[in-house]
Amino acid sequence: MKLEPTAQPKLYIGIDIHKRSWKVHCATDLFGGKSFAMPPKPEVLYEYVAKHFPDHQVTTAYEAGCCGY
Repeated sequence: MKLEPTAQPKLYIGIDIHKRSWKVHCATDLFGGKSFAMPPKPEVLYEYVAKHFPDHQVTTAYEAGCCGY
C-alpha cells in the first residue's frame, strides 16, 4: 500500500519592513516559530524559505507588528 500525504505543511511569514532591514517571523502549523532580521531583499527571503521549508505552502503578511499579523 502506497502512503500519500493528505495535507501540505503550512508556513506563515510575518514581515515588518524598514528601509535598512526586515524583521521576519516564520511559524508553521507545528511550531511557534523563529524571528530574525535580514537585508531588505526579497531574493534573500526566498532562498531562506526554499532552503528551510521546501515543501510548505507559504502565506505572508506585510507589516506584521507586536500585536500579530
